[in-house]
Amino acid sequence: MITAANRIYVAPEFAEQFEERFRTRSGLVDGMPGFIWNKVLRPVKPGDPYVVLTLWESRSAFDAWVQSDEFVKGHARSGTLPSEAFTRKNQLELHEVLLDSSRPDLEPEPRGEAIAFHGPEVAEG
Repeated sequence: MITAANRIYVAPEFAEQFEERFRTRSGLVDGMPGFIWNKVLRPVKPGDPYVVLTLWESRSAFDAWVQSDEFVKGHARSGTLPSEAFTRKNQLELHEVLLDSSRPDLEPEPRGEAIAFHGPEVAEG
């Protein structure tokens, strides 16, 4: 399993609009093979980023999502907030699940390469 964490730095005056984008998201990722869940985490400390966190059965499932037509469609609204809504560039991180206390029999994800993301910049999910 892997997680994909997109850290998005949102200006406070755009927080409500940003959150509304997720409340009304297209949800195309939900039907992708290997997709487990999506969580949008709101920062409690001013200046910290929102974190869009997804869990995937495997790296190959995540890679298939990023290369899919559904990914392009699901991120079509990414440019709908003005550039000043974001205080800095978003940061995408992948993490391999080494241990899951709720699944003691889980085999760790094999070590992979760093992500070579060449799609559109992702500011919203």
